[in-house]
Amino acid sequence: MGKRNLGPFRVDGVGLGCMSLSWAYGTPLSDADGERLLHRALDLGYDFLDTAALYGEGHNETLIGRALKSRRNEFTLASKCGIRVGDDGRRMLDGSRAGITAVLDDSLRRLGVDHIDLYYLHRLDPATPIEESVAALADAVAAGKIGAIGLSEVSAATLRRAAAVHPIAALQTEYSLWTRNPELGVLAACRELDTTFVAFSPVGRGFLADGVGDVAALPANDIRRTMPRFREPNLGANRRLLDALCMSAADLALTPAQLCLAWLLTRDRTIVTIPGTSSLAHLEENWAARDVELDAATMVALDAAINQSTVAGHRYSPAMAASIDTEDFAPAVADA
Repeated sequence: MGKRNLGPFRVDGVGLGCMSLSWAYGTPLSDADGERLLHRALDLGYDFLDTAALYGEGHNETLIGRALKSRRNEFTLASKCGIRVGDDGRRMLDGSRAGITAVLDDSLRRLGVDHIDLYYLHRLDPATPIEESVAALADAVAAGKIGAIGLSEVSAATLRRAAAVHPIAALQTEYSLWTRNPELGVLAACRELDTTFVAFSPVGRGFLADGVGDVAALPANDIRRTMPRFREPNLGANRRLLDALCMSAADLALTPAQLCLAWLLTRDRTIVTIPGTSSLAHLEENWAARDVELDAATMVALDAAINQSTVAGHRYSPAMAASIDTEDFAPAVADA
């Protein structure tokens, strides 16, 4: 489907979310295997890589910086600030000028660069006005440390406040067949402000790719274990949706992941997706979704089958939901 605008950059509609190489889902790869996957991504043509200071408490940035130092001119690089890990190991939101500056300088050091193309505020800090956070990021643009500013998991109202201070190149939040929250206002605000929408978890944190088997067998620190959609009674209801999705994908000679990605890419030709994976096979599978365009009848059928009214459970646990600013739907089934 060709390149898409990402602020001042042009990137493919399928980028690579790098989080799972270090943290959050399953067992992280060894550094050698992580480096192998990153190089394979660039060999295939991936040209947009997304990381964050939080991922593996800096490990993800270090891995990318070391692995791809010689290929830095082949991709647009995004990272994030706004969440710090304290001396006691607890995570804290920090969108203050001092906090942003400290995390950014650490990110530049770990990545081995003096400039990051796109730099997001990872979460809104309720103790710091968004205007103050964006002003700090704008100073980083002026200093040449970053090329463009992004926001993550914020509402349309917050985006508009931020854009009044400095242009916002990208807004990133979860968007997929089973997470439609951006449709409540963020997508419209992005179009209004010429901000690219970047969809993370476009295959439902692996669930819509038929990649989550026995949830009880996931590692103890896998973040999906605490998410309501992956717990009964919601899980059983959502598996029935997955079964139907897999049948639809098979009818089209696609994998479920490819069908989900194609739904997003066909639905809005300005959206950029960043599916993550630690599997070389899935990396190639996701890349192939770029060439899929769904017809109108398929789009309508998918919309009707999986949406905010048919999915069971909230996307986040109450503790995780407290740290985000996005608009929200009431879940179809009470959270477990």
